[in-house]
Amino acid sequence: MTARNGAPATRDIPEQRRVLAVLVLAQLLSGAGLAAGITVGALLAEEMLGSTGLAGVPSGLFTAGAALGAAGIGRICRRWGRRPGLALGYATGALGSLGVVVAATSGSVPLLFLSLLVYGAGTATNLMARYAGADLASPARRGRAVSTVLFATTLGAVAGPNLVEVTGELALSWGVPRLAGPFLLATAAFGAAAVVLAALLRPDPLRLAQALARRPAAPAGPPAPAAGEERRPATGPYRRGVVGGTAVVLVGQLVMISVMTMTPVHMQAHGHDTGAAGLVIALHVGAMFLPSPLTGLLVDRLGRRWVAAACGPVLLAAGALAATAPPHSVALLATALVLLGLGWNFGLVSGTAMVTDALPPERRAPVQGLVDVGIALAGASGSLASGLVVMLGGYPALALAGGLLALTVVPLAVWAVPQSEKS
Repeated sequence: MTARNGAPATRDIPEQRRVLAVLVLAQLLSGAGLAAGITVGALLAEEMLGSTGLAGVPSGLFTAGAALGAAGIGRICRRWGRRPGLALGYATGALGSLGVVVAATSGSVPLLFLSLLVYGAGTATNLMARYAGADLASPARRGRAVSTVLFATTLGAVAGPNLVEVTGELALSWGVPRLAGPFLLATAAFGAAAVVLAALLRPDPLRLAQALARRPAAPAGPPAPAAGEERRPATGPYRRGVVGGTAVVLVGQLVMISVMTMTPVHMQAHGHDTGAAGLVIALHVGAMFLPSPLTGLLVDRLGRRWVAAACGPVLLAAGALAATAPPHSVALLATALVLLGLGWNFGLVSGTAMVTDALPPERRAPVQGLVDVGIALAGASGSLASGLVVMLGGYPALALAGGLLALTVVPLAVWAVPQSEKS
């Protein structure tokens, strides 16, 4: 891609380095909070509700809460900038995490459900931070900027599931149920991320990008877009970028959440303990974020459409392996979940770049908020349906159906980005 004046838009403005550094620090902290619901949410619900068919309810609730959180964060970012929006989102997630602990301790199912909705705001913020990384990035480096923020989530997100036993023992020593332990960690993790962003995310990347986009043109000739930004209307092929990029992300989220949610339940039903389930989920979450630098490089070098299209076959391979793996084989289930995370990563990074490419700075925040509302709703739908599908048809049926559904991203990716555009 080239800048409007014909020169390649390859350089980021100086402020981008500080913005990425602060976002990386916040994501390192918040990743542990993200892992709590993924690892033990379904198990906690099964324990409190006494039904495997309802084990997908917690994931559905916190992803529904993520939808509400994404909409609210998008509106706050549009009006006041990324810093207050992201900081408030993490603070809300911390409050919800604490509520889950109280609910588990008191045995209150209504409070558990309400708290999981509020907890969802933290998970929404964790994903929405990637947009802040892209605000000041040049188009030629946008994939890498998005992937840098996602990659920073890896440490906490991978460590979180492996701390299930440790946090469970700590919770028991405080008179709290074992499965609520990871939510104690989430309370601290989301709270710390909120403080970091509120104190350090200056300049605000979205507000600066908007200010640079409004900068008067130089007298000598046509203006180069701010921060390498191409001023394109969200019409024609660029509207296709918004629609197609969103669809790729939503399909990936639906498939990933459905299979991931029921994997710990499937493993526990076949005699595996929470430590084994935590290991599998930790590897899965690592695959969701760890490949991000390579994915971002591929998105920028090979093009958005090709990485987005690759998402489908990778998710199909994950579903097929999960469906056919012997239930006693932790290694094969872990491999399937690693492929599941990798396919999701391909779709999220490429789809995010496609959507951001198509939007000028002044229109980004509300549209991006709606995209993440869709992500959360797709996750909620997958979570709520996954338990019922497993109850009626078994875990293999769920995994295989998800893999086949993922193939729809291939034509979507080809349609969304014109062949003439490399990225």
